[in-house]
Amino acid sequence: MSATDSAAKPASNRKPRQGPMARREARLAAGMLAPTFFIVFAIVLIPLLANFWISAKPAQLADLRPPTTAASERVRGDMDVPGSELLIQYRLRNSSQKEEIRNVVLVDELPPGLTVQSSDERCSFDGPRIRCDLGTFDAGQRDEVEISVIGDDVFAAAGLSPRDSEPILTGEATNVLTSTEFTFDNYIQIFESRDFWNVVWVTIAYTVFGTLGAVVLGLFAAQLMNTAFAGRPILRGLFLFPYVAPVIAVAFTWVVLLDPFSGTLNALLKQMNIVDEGINFFGQRSVEMSFLGLTFNFPLALATVIAFEAWRYFPLSLLFILARMQSIPSDLYEAAEVDGATPLQQFRHVSLPQLFAILSTLFLLRFIWTFNKFDDIFLLTGGAAGTRTLTVDVYEQGFALANLGAGAAVAVVIFIFLLIFALSYFRYVHREEG
Repeated sequence: MSATDSAAKPASNRKPRQGPMARREARLAAGMLAPTFFIVFAIVLIPLLANFWISAKPAQLADLRPPTTAASERVRGDMDVPGSELLIQYRLRNSSQKEEIRNVVLVDELPPGLTVQSSDERCSFDGPRIRCDLGTFDAGQRDEVEISVIGDDVFAAAGLSPRDSEPILTGEATNVLTSTEFTFDNYIQIFESRDFWNVVWVTIAYTVFGTLGAVVLGLFAAQLMNTAFAGRPILRGLFLFPYVAPVIAVAFTWVVLLDPFSGTLNALLKQMNIVDEGINFFGQRSVEMSFLGLTFNFPLALATVIAFEAWRYFPLSLLFILARMQSIPSDLYEAAEVDGATPLQQFRHVSLPQLFAILSTLFLLRFIWTFNKFDDIFLLTGGAAGTRTLTVDVYEQGFALANLGAGAAVAVVIFIFLLIFALSYFRYVHREEG
């Protein structure tokens, strides 16, 4: 390219250079935003890194408390009588059942007026100060140190006690959470588990259908609320009830209503002669059904939990979609009506294209929230009857089985699934939205 051609380039293709004032303002803005950025970054990143760290550790729930030596001090004898012999006993134990504690040292101080008669050979005295070098305590080891003293008149008159000073114990122990030992056993354990992939598919089914159900119900409810009719404010308030009510209250209500023995729904089904005995909606894994000559096992408990998820969270979709519907220009509907479009055609060709952005955003948010949902399933079924999801598995691994590392590993798997979904969304759906 010649110099003439280069000079003939349009000015719009050249990036304008910032002046000194603009660069100074940019640096000032970056400096003012930096604290907020680092605070948010730390809030998000530190727990995430900690979870990755724990997932690569052979950590149990008890490892949250580092190995320590505990001491219980007792004094036997009459402290009010001068010249009487007192026996000071220190009962020691290693709190950890797995890790040893090295170089254990006991330090305490005797009150004035006490004379040492005999003591443990591991102890030395520097005035009133006691120091006992106890060596290494094996896992769960218990030990005892005894010191015999005699109190004089000053001690008896002062009303003091050797227990007035707290014994200080020090030692060195390996904490599995802060050590440099790493392992992939937690991931191997969960991936080799017979139930893990079933839990993954249950989680995906629960998330996808729960999210679609909430969005679709919210879409139809918003279409209804977008039409003026008598009593609309009351109905709108009723629609918001599932979302604003406490989850423990609505979950308990569903459990009572669907109880197989005394539930209202089962009572109605029996009165209508639809069923002969109550259906255990939350406790029955599957029921055999036939459709178009095909027989299959329908996941009853999982479907009921999904129905609860859709019912509880459709009001959030309703609020977002209704707000977007009310901002669509009425001219579009008037033009479509002039062209002879039916209400269904207006909804398909006018409303849906205008709602695509909010629907895709709602699906992204609801997918992430539902994938991470724990309390709903735990309150309804506890993860039984084929409703165990990855979040419930985190709880069971980390707390029910006390395997903290395996629970953290499942949490990492959840993060990876959500990361893949979010990247795919911004790679494809967000591009279509743009």
